Amino acid sequence: MPTRAPRARWLTLAALVCVAAAAGCRMEEQPAPIVPPRAEAGLPERFELGRVATADQIAALDHDVNGSGVGLPPGAGDATRGAIVYREQCAVCHGARGEGLSPNPPLVGREPREGFPFADDLTLVRTVGNYWPYATTLFDYVRRTMPLTAPGSLSNEELYSVTAFLLAANEILPAGSVLDASSLSAVRMPARERFVSDDRRGGPVVR
Repeated sequence: MPTRAPRARWLTLAALVCVAAAAGCRMEEQPAPIVPPRAEAGLPERFELGRVATADQIAALDHDVNGSGVGLPPGAGDATRGAIVYREQCAVCHGARGEGLSPNPPLVGREPREGFPFADDLTLVRTVGNYWPYATTLFDYVRRTMPLTAPGSLSNEELYSVTAFLLAANEILPAGSVLDASSLSAVRMPARERFVSDDRRGGPVVR
């Protein structure tokens, strides 16, 4: 026992030196620089960029459609008219046949028709025909984002028509099909069963 006491004292002393060194390092840390107010930095309080959105611009985006079709607007359109809308508004980015023009993705294609190997083979091309789960959200996506240079500019009739054209081009609907809110909600996409509803609400129930 007596021979261990000096060693214990040395260990205690070493620990105190480490603590003191760490404290010294903290004391030497420099405080974060203080960012001067905008005025002192020569910047205006407001940059006055952009402008207030109009009621029409807000209305063009303030809507949504879910997988079951809730939120679809009135109106109707057919695939024949949709082919014209597609040629005038979509082909410049997505190709004349929906094959895609890089970097814009293809929209038409049903391969692979069997299975759902997208997680195993990341080179497979995902299209409306082989991957998109809901026809109603296809309508919603086009309405919100297309055409790229003027999203929200298509009428309900044009939207139903181009949606019908895309579904027909992917062999999901017959050529010349007519769509409205009711018939679009009834369309069953080929990949529908590969997706499940996200019913998470946050907190401990999130899986």
